Parts: sequence; C-alpha cells; structure tokens
Amino acid sequence: MSETLRLRHLGLTPYAQSWQAMRDFTDQRTPDTADELWLLQHPPVFTLGQAGRPEHLLDPGDIPVIHCDRGGQVTYHGPGQLIAYVLLDLRRAGIGVKALVQLLEQAVIDLLATQGISANARRDAPGVYVDGAKIAALGLRVRQGRSYHGLSLNCDLDLSPFARINPCGHAGLEVTSLSRLGCSLSLAMAGDLLAQQLLDKLEKV
Repeated sequence: MSETLRLRHLGLTPYAQSWQAMRDFTDQRTPDTADELWLLQHPPVFTLGQAGRPEHLLDPGDIPVIHCDRGGQVTYHGPGQLIAYVLLDLRRAGIGVKALVQLLEQAVIDLLATQGISANARRDAPGVYVDGAKIAALGLRVRQGRSYHGLSLNCDLDLSPFARINPCGHAGLEVTSLSRLGCSLSLAMAGDLLAQQLLDKLEKV
C-alpha cells in the first residue's frame, strides 16, 4: 500500500498460527521495519483476552477456545468475518494506544458510511455498533511500543456462535453483520476499503 504500511492478504488462516506469526514479527522487528496490515479470516474459534473471564463462555460446544494475549473479553471468529491485524510501531508513529483504538473504530465507521450505514463507537465498550448491535470488535496488545492483534468486522458469517458467549463480556449484546444489514459488499472489497481507510488515517497522525 505504501512504503510505511505493507498490506498482506493471508486468506483463511488458523488463529493460533496467526497469533504466533504476529508475536514473531513483533519480537523480530527493528526500528527500520515497515509496519504491516494483515487481512485474513479464521476457521471457527472463540478467543478469550488476557484478562478474559471464563464465565463469559456460556456454551462453546465443539468450537475451540484459545486464551490469548490481547485485551478484551471473549469473541468469536469465523469464515465470512474480516480480520485486520495492525502491526505498528506506535512510538515511531507518535500514536498512543487509546488514539489507535479510536482510529480503528473511526476507520470502520467511515467504511460503513460509504455503504449508507450509520454506525458509532462507545467509550464504555470498544468496538463499532449499528443501532446498538455490535458489528466490529477490537482487541490489541502492545509490547515494547509495538502493537499487534486488531479488529474483526462481521461481513457475511454465521452469527449463531455469538449466542454461545457473552460477546466482549456483555450479556445479551446483540451482534450484526453487513449481510444482515442488507449490504452485499464482498469480504475482499471490505478489506480493500478498510485498508484504505486505515492508511489514510495513519498518514494523518
């Protein structure tokens, strides 16, 4: 995408494999390493954040549960959901964690606006919401001033697994998707639009 942000399309990748790759990239990068944005999907998996509480896993059934090192509680990933992992040197970019969260939320809000969908963020519960239903979840990890993990945007996926958890630790939280909202934007196009939104915003930091 640019000299400062490299875009990688990784397709359908197991969660544990991506998580390890993010940690390896973060540990091995140098002050000159370009930042990267990874766009991908995961096979069905529940992920529990570093301080995640197991009681928010109501009935995981046969879907694997992975306790990871991002912030936040529990969420679901599955095919048809766009995952965007942001591997940034925050010190070099001059951006703090709170500002990065707001930038990620605004990128999704502005993407949805291009499709005629009005969305908003909530200060009490990070993510992006449409009429109170969550359409994008965020969870980050920062190590030595460098971020990994990122956000998930529900495009066209089976939402029923969200009923097996308290999404992001909120009992009864409704979850929605682009397809449920009548938007036929493909996952690939959503990825391209999100990448452009993120690049535009990062260049203005």
